[in-house]
Amino acid sequence: MSVIIKPVISEKANYLTELRGAYSFLVNPKANKIQIKTAVEEAYGVKVADVRTMIYAPKVSSKHTKKGLQVGKTNKLKKAVITLAEGEVLDVFSA
Repeated sequence: MSVIIKPVISEKANYLTELRGAYSFLVNPKANKIQIKTAVEEAYGVKVADVRTMIYAPKVSSKHTKKGLQVGKTNKLKKAVITLAEGEVLDVFSA
């Protein structure tokens, strides 16, 4: 099971990085905080101080067509916000 899917690159994520040293990642929805912490420490070689997670529910959409009601949904997502220890810096673009 791959724990880290990809880093989140957005205006809000960059703002949190500059302000608090917190980095955002999309992670496997079945992974817990301990697994996320060890995966980040192994992948980037840094010391993680705190892990916060958020689970986003799938978005359901429907439309009426000739064949009737078509219903679809997106995948469930889990985002982790990683706070590093003092003095640690993470280069997201290198790994």
